[in-house]
Amino acid sequence: MLNHPAFTRHPSVSRRGICLEALLDKKRLGRTDIQVGRLGLGCVTFGREIDEAMSGQLMSAALDLDMTLFDTAEAYGGGQARQYRRNTLGVDDVREVTSEMHSSEKIIGRWLKSSGNRSRVVLQTKVTTNFTRQHVQEAIDASLNRLQTDWIDLYLFHSFDAKTPLEEGMGALTRAVEQGKIRAVGCSNFSAVQLSESLEISNRQGLQRFEEVQPSYSLVERSIESHLLPLCMQEQIGVVSYSPLGAGFLSGKYERSSIPKGSRFDVIPGHADIYFKDRKFAIVERLRQKSAETGYSMVRLAMGWLLRKQRITSVLVGASQLSHLENAIEALEMEFPDEWVHEMDGWGASFEHSN
Repeated sequence: MLNHPAFTRHPSVSRRGICLEALLDKKRLGRTDIQVGRLGLGCVTFGREIDEAMSGQLMSAALDLDMTLFDTAEAYGGGQARQYRRNTLGVDDVREVTSEMHSSEKIIGRWLKSSGNRSRVVLQTKVTTNFTRQHVQEAIDASLNRLQTDWIDLYLFHSFDAKTPLEEGMGALTRAVEQGKIRAVGCSNFSAVQLSESLEISNRQGLQRFEEVQPSYSLVERSIESHLLPLCMQEQIGVVSYSPLGAGFLSGKYERSSIPKGSRFDVIPGHADIYFKDRKFAIVERLRQKSAETGYSMVRLAMGWLLRKQRITSVLVGASQLSHLENAIEALEMEFPDEWVHEMDGWGASFEHSN
């Protein structure tokens, strides 16, 4: 049952709570014994766009919704966001709610300790770069300390690092599994070629194989469909996708000349380089038209389309307010005809020659 007090004013959700068990039915991730639901909580906003109190409310509400997978990373923090702007843009200002480094992991850790909910959470975090044996070991220990836990359920390489031999980092991950510090390993933002290389190494050297990939996937970012998703199906690797709304781009709130203060594109301006393209704005306009036609919000339609993709094991919802969790649940519950899926599938092809 959906019984979090934050949702008592939303009867359209609570009255259907009894069917959430079926809707959020757990699936095994890869070949592990770790079970995850159709939706997970993306914690990138913690300490960056939202404060600790709201972060705690989101985590409590997520558990009440049976969203047990919490995703974070050592790189997620208000301090890192400010540092990014200083280093890449030469801009030193304050746009975050806190300047605390690693604020996402630290906020989760403090909440886990105070709430006593560690056993209910499937905790996932990542090491950013530099996959030498020593650095990976140090990064794992640092994350364990910040998260105030004895083990991490899923530990990922945040992106491919061409400067470090992949087998060295995988050896460090294998050692951490043997020590009981982490349960399973995976990667984020790897290409199909890079994932294949990791599988070959693990088979050849008897190392822990990647049981999960975490790619960006949405109506405006579908590159994984051609090679990565088929490989994951073939190798029984779980797929936990992030940015289902293109970092909020698919909400329709962004214009080239106007970025709302405090939004994700304001805090991390690099998102504009990824999404501000003619082809992607054209898809947003198609989504806007579909919203007017159906009466469903752009957000719900974008989420609904993605949640019908059965090759995706779990979808991370990067929430900054409780209504974002509600929207995700309602997108999961809503009737979504196959014709809509096929129509929206074709939007990308319609603009494949645009900039």
